[in-house]
Amino acid sequence: MEHPQQLLHHWFLQQRKSGIELLRRLVQEASTQGNEATAQALIIEKCRQLQLELDIWEPNYDELKHHPYFVASRSDFVNSPNVVAVWKGTGGGRSLILNSHIDVVPEGDPNQWKAEPYSGIVKDGKVYGRGASDMKGGTVSLLLAIEAIQSLGIRLKGDVIFQSVIEEESGGTGTLAAILRGYRADGAIIPEPTNMKIFPKQQGSLWFRLTVQGKSAHGGTRYEGVSALEKAWVVFESVRQLEAERNTRIHDPLYQNIPIPIPINIGTVNGGTWPSSVPDCVILEGRMGIAPNETVEHAKQEMEETICTLNERDKWFRAHPVQLEWFGAQWLPSSIDDTHPLMNAMMDVYRRVKGEDPIIEASPWGTDGGLLTQVGAIPTIVFGPGTTAVAHYPNEYIEIDRMFDVAEMIALLILDWCEIAQAGRRKL
Repeated sequence: MEHPQQLLHHWFLQQRKSGIELLRRLVQEASTQGNEATAQALIIEKCRQLQLELDIWEPNYDELKHHPYFVASRSDFVNSPNVVAVWKGTGGGRSLILNSHIDVVPEGDPNQWKAEPYSGIVKDGKVYGRGASDMKGGTVSLLLAIEAIQSLGIRLKGDVIFQSVIEEESGGTGTLAAILRGYRADGAIIPEPTNMKIFPKQQGSLWFRLTVQGKSAHGGTRYEGVSALEKAWVVFESVRQLEAERNTRIHDPLYQNIPIPIPINIGTVNGGTWPSSVPDCVILEGRMGIAPNETVEHAKQEMEETICTLNERDKWFRAHPVQLEWFGAQWLPSSIDDTHPLMNAMMDVYRRVKGEDPIIEASPWGTDGGLLTQVGAIPTIVFGPGTTAVAHYPNEYIEIDRMFDVAEMIALLILDWCEIAQAGRRKL
């Protein structure tokens, strides 16, 4: 029998058309929040073709709502099924979770798209459409990896657990539900759009809301009032100072190419009721980054102490304190050692496929990897074919060659990590 890598590479060359078509069909299903069922139906169909053991369920809000790391923007998940498909091994090998999310962010203004947002059009070696990069291209890489190994008639010792989850874009309900349902493994890969960089570490994040009070007055006598907008600027400066202080502590070489490793971003500013009135209330909403080895609780404490100090120091705020709320989405940070066996295996297969060393960095954004590592105690790497530069943007796309490169790497990783129990005959 030829070396498995050569056989796999040949198989992927032969299967380009079917792989592209699977991605196109997935992209053409607009699987925004609450609309995931039709895209999941395609995943289920493919998993049945691969004869995987299927587990399909809608997460139960009442069962999840008391978990400290559960966040969601809705109270039911009807027609939003989770899908887990298991390829059982013969025993004795390490198991691997292949975790992907089926939900996509809304397409935004369709006029900013050159083609229909869910077209799945193929052009210049790319597939276009919302979700192509984040992360349906990565999902197809995972499924192709499993199919390629099966095509060789190979049996594995360890289990392969494929997951297509909901709600990643809103904080991870689907992955949390899968962990609490009992799915564990010796390692996990998430093919988010990393631009084919390997992320052993990722920051987490929290959403916060700051309410700043002022005193209304007529604009012609604004000096009789207190502008909440001007006071909000004082709050903004304090938050920026906190951001600077937190980032001076980051000395991880994996962040050397990232200007602000753990940013604090003010994303919305709302206030005022009339152009000729002094605004009496301004609300700031933002996102706070959390370092890979930091706890959510510590990050919250630092923000709370900053606002408390500001309220004590400023005369106006002593009488009208700034209110801090934590709301909405939350992503846990994640970290594994860069010498972990899963990292070594991932870097090795990258070199074998690409003939060069991979780029190792820390992720500038959060994923479900935080839940897998912190709640599931599963060592997790984020590595995928898409690129963040086009994720969540108009005219999102993925390069087809990269999707197949990652599929080949994941297939080789599965063979190395889960171990071959029985080498079959070539079935190309």
